[in-house]
Amino acid sequence: MPESKETRERIIRIAEIIIEELKLEEITPESFNPDMDLVDELGVDSMDLATVALVLQDEYGVFIDEDDYPKLKTVRLIAEYVQSRLHGQKANDSL
Repeated sequence: MPESKETRERIIRIAEIIIEELKLEEITPESFNPDMDLVDELGVDSMDLATVALVLQDEYGVFIDEDDYPKLKTVRLIAEYVQSRLHGQKANDSL
């Protein structure tokens, strides 16, 4: 299933955040493989992930539960997680 423009833009923005926060110099948001395992292939540790999660919470206005950090292994999974949180909040806001 092809990803939507919104999803692609979110993936690129999350890649930008990861690149900026982790000071990755040899990769661009457009060339960042959204399915690359951040821990196994990029060496992201729990502190790095916590930092990225805090920035994402500020950027998107969503809460990322620490218990969910292990699930956030790729940029695509992070984008899907943020998307689900955004939709959950919109549904909750209308109640």
